[in-house]
Amino acid sequence: MLKYSRNVGDTMKDTYVLGIESSCDETSISIVKNGVEEIATVTSSQIDIHKNYGGVVPEIASRQHVKNITIVLEECFEKANMTMDDIDAIAITYGPGLIGSLLIGLEAAKTLSFIYNKPLIPVHHIAGHIYANSIGHEMQFPLLAIVVSGGHTELIVMESHYRFKKIGGTLDDAIGECYDKVARVLDLEYPGGPKLDKLAAEGEPTYKLPVPLRDDSYNYSFSGLKSAVINLVHNEEQRNNTLRRADLAASFQKVAVEAIVNKAKKAIIEKNIKNVIIAGGVAANKKLRDSVKELTEELGVNFSVPPLKYCTDNGTMIAAAGYYAMKDGRKADLNLNSKSQDTLQ
Repeated sequence: MLKYSRNVGDTMKDTYVLGIESSCDETSISIVKNGVEEIATVTSSQIDIHKNYGGVVPEIASRQHVKNITIVLEECFEKANMTMDDIDAIAITYGPGLIGSLLIGLEAAKTLSFIYNKPLIPVHHIAGHIYANSIGHEMQFPLLAIVVSGGHTELIVMESHYRFKKIGGTLDDAIGECYDKVARVLDLEYPGGPKLDKLAAEGEPTYKLPVPLRDDSYNYSFSGLKSAVINLVHNEEQRNNTLRRADLAASFQKVAVEAIVNKAKKAIIEKNIKNVIIAGGVAANKKLRDSVKELTEELGVNFSVPPLKYCTDNGTMIAAAGYYAMKDGRKADLNLNSKSQDTLQ
């Protein structure tokens, strides 16, 4: 079937990309049409396993990926009522992430690419999170991507598809990591970030905490804020004071979100940004979503955030990003290797 392309104004065959994501503890595979339409997604989560340890155990995560990946692949094709013959390309998260977990997904993708002679498209994990915003509609440029996850806190400007320019980032802890560590101090079960967000809604920001990195850069720093919370809890215990957990959660979240929003506001104004998106696991945070929405309404710019199901790691975002990476001419051979750390470019 031929379809009119909004991008280039001519007729193009529909393109189906298989996306594989295994960078941490989610085994997720998806089929996406033309970079914007999810056909089918199957995800196997390991949360119930890792919560027993208070966090992701890399070796256990890797073993679970080995166990689950072929099952997830088969279920995805059954759900879509498709076969590999219908797939035009295979997009794979090559990094960053847990190296053992990444390798399981990568070897599966390379095997499929070799057997079925399909193009292998390398996708940076953060590019995937950014392109979660393309599901259901095409992204508008120029835009500012506020990337917030367990391993990243970055401000990225995009003038067009697959053109990433990082203008600032965290100098130490990522915001998601900070959330998880503060949640642990507050005795919240893993994964702590969503539970802290919920607890904060029940409290008031009555505790005084330091505002991190108040300077003219686009960079962030959250280690001092994390340490301030840990010290406050320790001091309250030493004084036998009752810790108001909800109030402390609200106090921490207020400062953390304001830090992100204030730097984003500076970037929007100085870079003349017209479109703002949030990307990454912390994009599911209600306080952050509401605060960025208020900011964009104040400044009169467009705002987009992925549906909650696309905020956590998923194959849909990798397939979507893979479509645009393929259009940009990005293709890998079977020598592609995983990278635990890598810069988005």
